[in-house]
Amino acid sequence: MPSETTMSGDTGATVAAHDIARLADVGRAAVSNWRRRFTDFPEPVGGSSASPLYSLAEVEAWLTRHGKQFRLLPGDRVWQQVRGAVDDLALGELVGTLGAFLVFLRREPACWKRLSTEPDETLAERLPEMMASVLPDVPGTPVTRLDTGWVGVVRHVAEAAESAQTDGSAQTDGTQPGRELLEFLCNRYLQVHARRHAAVTSTQLAELMVELADVRGSVVLDPACGIGTLLIAAHDAGATRLGGQELDSVSARLAAARLLLHDSAVRVVAADSLRADAFADELADVVLCDPPFNERSWGYDDLVSDPRWAYGLPPRGEPELAWTQHCLARVKPGGWVLLTMPASVANRRAGRRIRANLLRTGALRAVISLPSAATGPVPPDLWVLRRPADTDPAPSRILLVDAVADLSVAGPAWRAFLAAEAAGAGSTGDGTAGDLPPSSTAVRVIDLLDDEVDVSPARHLHAAGRDAQAGKLQPVRAKLLSALAALPERLPELSTCDRAPTRSTTTVAELVKAGIVTLHQAPLKTRIDEGELPVLTAQDVLAGQPPSGRTVDVPGLVTVEAGDVVVPAGLREPVARVVTAAGAVLGPQLFLFRVDPERMDPYFLAGFLRAAQQQAASSRTSSVLARTDVRRTPVPRLPLAEQQRYGEAFRQLTVFSDVMRETTALADTLTRLSFNGLADGSVQPPPAD
Repeated sequence: MPSETTMSGDTGATVAAHDIARLADVGRAAVSNWRRRFTDFPEPVGGSSASPLYSLAEVEAWLTRHGKQFRLLPGDRVWQQVRGAVDDLALGELVGTLGAFLVFLRREPACWKRLSTEPDETLAERLPEMMASVLPDVPGTPVTRLDTGWVGVVRHVAEAAESAQTDGSAQTDGTQPGRELLEFLCNRYLQVHARRHAAVTSTQLAELMVELADVRGSVVLDPACGIGTLLIAAHDAGATRLGGQELDSVSARLAAARLLLHDSAVRVVAADSLRADAFADELADVVLCDPPFNERSWGYDDLVSDPRWAYGLPPRGEPELAWTQHCLARVKPGGWVLLTMPASVANRRAGRRIRANLLRTGALRAVISLPSAATGPVPPDLWVLRRPADTDPAPSRILLVDAVADLSVAGPAWRAFLAAEAAGAGSTGDGTAGDLPPSSTAVRVIDLLDDEVDVSPARHLHAAGRDAQAGKLQPVRAKLLSALAALPERLPELSTCDRAPTRSTTTVAELVKAGIVTLHQAPLKTRIDEGELPVLTAQDVLAGQPPSGRTVDVPGLVTVEAGDVVVPAGLREPVARVVTAAGAVLGPQLFLFRVDPERMDPYFLAGFLRAAQQQAASSRTSSVLARTDVRRTPVPRLPLAEQQRYGEAFRQLTVFSDVMRETTALADTLTRLSFNGLADGSVQPPPAD
């Protein structure tokens, strides 16, 4: 539906092409098409030739004039004002200030009503002082004069929050005015600074951590709280009081504002937890933490004699074990600690003494290997610890879970482990505990106290014969037999001729010039390991699989459409594919050719692109296809009907090639599972005659 009435002062807001596509719910190609077809499309008002910026008001008027359906929410308007007010370096400061202002607006609406009538210059002077007096629980609240350019953004934020309260949209789902707006701005900020905030805890992992800890009615502390994701999950799960500490002042301010807008009883401090612990005199019921990894300057020289190191002085290169002991020191006896750790901490030689002490005292209760999708490109482990109480007997077992393939197994495995302990199964001596899922096992602590003290789940699951992969042998065998049986049907019937026909040809470059084909590439330095947008990578094209990458929304991204032809730029194996499912973003090192379907068959083009790659590879000893200019690929001049006949043959050959690759992979998997299963006893040889 068309947008609501434009808010006053929007003339300074700008949008990029990808913003227009999102607001109008169309692909970026549609926006490019509008720019070419319509002479009255707004002219750029900033940006660069590669990434122009347009006036939001002019774009909104153009969309309305041409009957284009779009929806521009208050958050969109505010965000465009924010992006126009500061550069990327100051973006966090402004978003954090707006978060604090939303808390101020909620607490003192009458005060803001009086202040809002003041001129911008006066408001810039008085607002920080008023906010500082009202928001002692928001760290980093500005106490000096606001930048004059920020005042207009603050007014827009107030209008957006007040309009949500007036029309009731903020209350329909139980949220408070301003909360949804801050979440919107926070998400946009994280997308812009995705590299800086790559370690933001995923919602999926946060929910698992609060589930395992059972935080209902608890006091919860996060000593490395970031923007507050874990604390918000704890609040939603029923925690009664929250505490957070964060070194980065912008993140701490955002965390406090988000939590206060969630009606949380919370205290957030901006400081270094290891060097300047703000909660040294308090003990929580539960500590949740996703600490920074591989931080070498964590304070080793200053903290050598710190009393928190009850399990041993953390080595200089093991900051994660410093965080582990800090968390244990801040929880009550009998309280739970859940924190993420790099997988290497489970077996690094430098930390074996501390790991051994954690096991001997019963502090370390479980190690869960996490999937990369829940945590980022490099999957860590989740450690579950309990601060021993004086009267507690030391547990005899530790739970190890491999949840890399399926995070949902972690919860049932943990509950089964606790139930078995409560029933006394932990003292049976058989190395198991209760009815655990196949991808988990309970290992005796005494068996781990060797020279390595390795608590890696994968190692011990395989040794115990409980590797989740072992159960896949029979299904893989059945799938391989089915694939082998289908091979003859997949092979297309092609005839040969004594003499190849003479055909006039053109090149891909000439087709591009004629407008029959358009060529697209992803922006330079496109990330494929962070964000929410699915990305089609070069390896996906090679394997013929769905998009596996993830990226953030940045200017210049290319949305893949059905019928596009994609060709990797640097693989040694020739490949060119026709996309059948739209919606993903084009990844780096890929050429995308978009054909005019009324003049060219995409499978026809893909077939000749692949044939040219094969010929280039066979004529070069290096077989480096990156040097092949795909734009010089010769393409026969044929009528569309003839193209489609060739295209169908090329399509069938591609399917046959994919089936062959899958069959080979199945054979390799079956061989590996069989060898491993025979070795660990989970697979038996056929009976003797």
